[in-house]
Amino acid sequence: MTPATERHAPVRRDALRNRELLLAAARDAFAAQGLEAPLDDIARRAGVGNATLYRHFPTRAALIDAVFRDSLQGTVDAGEEARGAADAWTALGGYLEAVFTVLATDRGANDLMTTAIEGVTSLDAVHAHNHETIALLMGRAQRDGAMRPDVTVEDLLLSLATLGRAVPSLAAAGPPNAWRRQLSLFLDGLRAGTRPATRLPAPAPTAQDLAAVLRDLGPHRGN
Repeated sequence: MTPATERHAPVRRDALRNRELLLAAARDAFAAQGLEAPLDDIARRAGVGNATLYRHFPTRAALIDAVFRDSLQGTVDAGEEARGAADAWTALGGYLEAVFTVLATDRGANDLMTTAIEGVTSLDAVHAHNHETIALLMGRAQRDGAMRPDVTVEDLLLSLATLGRAVPSLAAAGPPNAWRRQLSLFLDGLRAGTRPATRLPAPAPTAQDLAAVLRDLGPHRGN
């Protein structure tokens, strides 16, 4: 190893260590407080200065992207399993339970799954996979006669986002798994039954409507 290489090696090791400390601190802060957790607090948790944080992650979106790039793989795996199930209605309920279990325990993941956040590009695939899973299961359940036919994918995703935002509070304030009651009531409203369903009083939301609402739900802190 040359003298120049020897000088640079500790610098690279320190930079890598600081990055890992920041990611660990951000992961804990986001899980507890959501994605609007103050970046100053994250730097303090990691034991580094703000300048070090911004050198590694110039924007909040860049930090979020790095923290959650691989952690939602479980959601994708649950979607793949649900797609292969024989009973689409049961599979849809099981998939949503898996998603809501994550929403209840990690406020950062909740923000990611129930809102739209610009600049977190690696999560686009997770959102797309979730949309595709729900669309496939809904289509099969409606063709099977298990789900009311007038519900659209956007209806479902919009309702899930608004219900999902309440899940951490339900988990914190109510009995264990209190959110399961609300999810069960919600799913019962989608089930095709013998009694006449209430006619839906307004047009279904469009994909653009859904995107606008998710952006408005937040989080709104830019960097």
